[in-house]
Amino acid sequence: MIDPSMHLKATAVSPQVHQSRRAHSPSKQSFSQILHEERQQLTISKHANERLATRGIQLDQAQWNTISEKLKEAGKKGITDALVVTKDAALVANTKSQTIITALNRQEAESHIFTNINGTILLDS
Repeated sequence: MIDPSMHLKATAVSPQVHQSRRAHSPSKQSFSQILHEERQQLTISKHANERLATRGIQLDQAQWNTISEKLKEAGKKGITDALVVTKDAALVANTKSQTIITALNRQEAESHIFTNINGTILLDS
């Protein structure tokens, strides 16, 4: 089963919230900084969530954390869409939105051709 705590959605902070924070403390982060940090959370799309469930793919919190960090690294290197390959799964992810787009188990992935990706992340675990 999929860990429901991993289904974190990045939510935008409204400008009104930013303005009230700024009014109370001018040294706080800007709206764009807050929004950027909020977008750094790993999100699993509805489609990917369904694929994880129907294909019985289970990743523990440590694996999700590693995937998230590697996606951030890939994004810094200019990769926008990545194939993340673990021991048990292949995930297609968008680095800008930190979103898992789809998921396949390794057996399915062996017979697929992945398109529209510009980077691959190989993980042993």
